[in-house]
Amino acid sequence: MYIHLGNNYIISSQNIIAILNLEPPLADDIQDIVEIARAEKKLVPISEKGKDKSLVLCDDKVYLSPISSTTLYKRASNYVQEV
Repeated sequence: MYIHLGNNYIISSQNIIAILNLEPPLADDIQDIVEIARAEKKLVPISEKGKDKSLVLCDDKVYLSPISSTTLYKRASNYVQEV
C-alpha cells in the first residue's frame, strides 16, 4: 500500500519506520534526526518552509510533511486493517 505525504509525494507504507509529530517544543532526539538526515542528504522537505507538521522516518529517507502525524497514522493504519 502507498501513502500520500503531501505535495504529490507518495511512498510505500512498507518503508515507514516511524511517523513523528513536529509540534513545538521539539524533543532533542527529533532535532537530531533532522540534522543528521540533512547532513547525509537524506532529508526531503515536502512542505513550504515552516509548515512542517510531521516527520516520516523511512528506510532510506526522512520526509518533512505538511500533513499531520495523526492523519498519516490513520492512512497507514487503514492499510494494516485491510491486510
